[in-house]
Amino acid sequence: MLKNLTPVTELYVSQESAQKLKVQAATFTSWDLSPRQISDIELLMNGAFAPLNGFLSETDYSSVMESMRLANGDLWPIPINLDVSHEFADSVEIGQNIALRDLEGVILAVLNVTDKWKPDKIKEAEKVYGANDTAHPAVNYLYNQAGAIYLGGPIIGIQTPIHYDFNAYRNTPNELRCYFRKLNWTKIIAFHTCNPLHRAQYEMTLHASKELQANLVIHPAVSMKNPGDIEYFTRIRCYEAVLRRYPSATTNLSLLNLAMRMAGPREAIWHGLIRKNHGCTHFIVESEHASPCNSYVGKNFYGQYDARELFQKFQNEMGIKMVNLKDIAYLQKGAQYASNDQIEEKISTQNISEKEVHHLLLEGLEIPEWFSFPEVIAELRKKTPPRYKQGFTVFFTGLSGSGKSTIANALMVKLMEFGGRPVTLLDGDIVRKNLSSELGFGKEHRDLNIRRIGYVASEITKNGGIAICAPIAPYADTRRAIREHIEQFGAFAEIHVATSIAECERRDRKGLYQLARAGKIKEFTGVSDPYDVPEKPEVRIETENVDVDNCALKIILKLENMGLIQRQ
Repeated sequence: MLKNLTPVTELYVSQESAQKLKVQAATFTSWDLSPRQISDIELLMNGAFAPLNGFLSETDYSSVMESMRLANGDLWPIPINLDVSHEFADSVEIGQNIALRDLEGVILAVLNVTDKWKPDKIKEAEKVYGANDTAHPAVNYLYNQAGAIYLGGPIIGIQTPIHYDFNAYRNTPNELRCYFRKLNWTKIIAFHTCNPLHRAQYEMTLHASKELQANLVIHPAVSMKNPGDIEYFTRIRCYEAVLRRYPSATTNLSLLNLAMRMAGPREAIWHGLIRKNHGCTHFIVESEHASPCNSYVGKNFYGQYDARELFQKFQNEMGIKMVNLKDIAYLQKGAQYASNDQIEEKISTQNISEKEVHHLLLEGLEIPEWFSFPEVIAELRKKTPPRYKQGFTVFFTGLSGSGKSTIANALMVKLMEFGGRPVTLLDGDIVRKNLSSELGFGKEHRDLNIRRIGYVASEITKNGGIAICAPIAPYADTRRAIREHIEQFGAFAEIHVATSIAECERRDRKGLYQLARAGKIKEFTGVSDPYDVPEKPEVRIETENVDVDNCALKIILKLENMGLIQRQ
């Protein structure tokens, strides 16, 4: 049997042992895994991350950062560690077993903690991602979301994470190897993608398959979403549509529950090792492979062909070959696709970026058939209707007494006048009464209240409604986190009601400022607790000597300018 088709080692114990371990683990300290950690642990347990037998030790972690190798010399480019909070880390001792659970509390694995340390995140960002810039999504995650302490050690797999969607396409490395053996596939090209397949990708993969006389596996990442990505439900329906266009029985679609890091050249190596573990013999490395989308993050972090160059350097050691493809473009003259080396300098070519596609969808404009298949375009239009039909959030922020609620109410009435979408007002005081009545007024509880408002607004936005939020929301980090979450589903407009504190105090009918200055109200925004003034809100409103209607109209005009509403 060919080496690429022999089973890989999994980290699961037998069903009988798993049942016993579940009983034992009931007494273990538990850690609730984040979505990214669930993705990592699934691929650890099923052998996709071989040769890893768990989360990296501190020694392995340092070695991976410095040289892309484990301490024993094995090639491995990306740190895989269990990041936890300071509080949890303090409760854990070296040698202790920890139950690792999913978001529903189901135990997936047991970790034997061999290492516990505080990483140098700046060094990790610079070594692994080549950047110390939060515009890079992985660096932003590392600095603002990942836990402060890393745990390392071997894991014992109890059960795979449960997926309720597209199970027919979810294959472990051993399941995919079994499929290849059954169909007698010996030369297999893997194509990694986190975007829909358009004509250029179809032509490229079809050409590769024919040139190498190999079978093809479309192997998209379907875990965490990165800036510019389309959610995977839509993508998979697009893949299914394109799959029917390949020659019969030559191409397979399989989903990889991978939480991408967008680490460019290092990530290309990582992707190659993962596909080798799935039984593939060849791998397509695209230009700018696994790079953050420049159109969305505003800059290039890696050179166009850096990933290909690094992959080529290590491909013999990896045991999987890079498909040496030329970039292709559409020739208007002749109405066909051709590789760049076949195109004369003077011949005009055409292309559309993913951001441009997104723009065309938002504006309800035509996407040419030379760029993508009609069935793919139809799926994308279902997911991304024109902007004026999508949900969005208007998020007011300002001091107590600035006029947020008054303007928000006026805005709500005007938006209801437009019609077409439901409008929901999430006023800070009303939400406190109905959603956060158990919370106090300390910094932590006030912040939690704002995050609850943001979550409700995201659900309204996701389902095509308009959410108007009017809390104080004093902290820039919280506002940024809410914006990032909501912008996955629709537009976000921050409105800074920039009324001076003197004017707010003059308007204060409840006497709150007076009580705060007397020390009777602790941590009062603007008096004893800071207010982070928004740097670049969509609208900044001065309310002194300006009537409410004009304030609301200013916001309406901005929303029109953003394409979110249309006058009939």
